[in-house]
Amino acid sequence: MKKNEVYEIKKFKRNFFHHNLYVNTFQNHLKEHRFIESLHRHDFYVLVLFTQGTGLHKIDFDEFIITKGSFFLMQPGQIHLWELSSDIDGYIVFFSKEIYNLHFRDKKIEEYLFFQSSKNNPELQLKDKEMKQIQPYFDLMVIENEQDELHKKDKMLNLLDCILIEILRIYNVDSNHLTSTYNHKLKEFELLLEQFYKTEKSPSFYADKMAITLKHLNRISKNILNITITELITRRVILESKRIMVDQNKTIAQIADELGYSNYSYFSKLFKKSAGVTPTEFVNQLKN
Repeated sequence: MKKNEVYEIKKFKRNFFHHNLYVNTFQNHLKEHRFIESLHRHDFYVLVLFTQGTGLHKIDFDEFIITKGSFFLMQPGQIHLWELSSDIDGYIVFFSKEIYNLHFRDKKIEEYLFFQSSKNNPELQLKDKEMKQIQPYFDLMVIENEQDELHKKDKMLNLLDCILIEILRIYNVDSNHLTSTYNHKLKEFELLLEQFYKTEKSPSFYADKMAITLKHLNRISKNILNITITELITRRVILESKRIMVDQNKTIAQIADELGYSNYSYFSKLFKKSAGVTPTEFVNQLKN
C-alpha cells in the first residue's frame, strides 16, 4: 500500500513566522495545494470552516458530511482526506503547538478539551448564529495575513485564540470543580498513554505513574467518557495500528510486534473485537 504524506506547514505557500502559522480562504488554498485531496496527515493543528459547497471528509477512518457551517478541528498525526464539490469555500488555518504555547505561556493548546484525544470529536456543525460570531475572526485573520503591520503575529494569534474560545463555548463543557479536576487528571493520563501505549498495556501502570488508585482512575474515565481505562488503552492501540496499515508497508505480524504484542493471534482477536473485522480484512478494505 502506498505510503501517505506527512505534511509540515513549510510545505504550504504563504506560511509565515518560521513555518508556524498559515491562513487562507479554502478556495485559494485549493488552487495552490491540490495535493491535500489525497490521503495525508499533518504535524500541526488544523482549523477549517466551510461557508459553501459540499463534500466528504474522512478523518481517522470516520466519515463526515461537509455542508455550510461544517467546522473541523484536527490534531497532529490524524490521517485524513477530502472529497469536495467544485464550489467549495471557507477558511483554513494551520498552526504549530510551539507558536501557540510560546505566545500565551500561561495556557497550552492541548488543554482545550476538544484537542484531548480521548474526547476529540473533530467536527462541529455550526448554526447560523454561531457562524456570525466566528466567521468575522477568520475574515480578520485573512486580511491581516495580506498586510505587513506592526504586531502582526500578536494580532493573528489573538484572533486564533478568539476562535478557539468561541468553539469551547459551543462545546458547552460543564465547568464545575469536580469535572475540571477530572479533566486535568484525564489529560495527565493521555500524556502518559501517548508516551507508553506501545509498551505498557496495564491500567495499573498508568495509575501508579499518576500516584492514584486504579479504582479512582477508572472512576474518572467512566465519569467523563463512560468507558474504562482498559478500553481507552485498547482504543489508542487499535487506532495506531490502523494508521500504520494505511501509512506503511508492514505485515500484520510486524505491526503487532511494533505495538508490543508478541502474540500475533491475540492482537488479531483484539483488533477484530474493536474494529469488527480482522486486520487482514481491514487492509483488504483499504486496498479496495
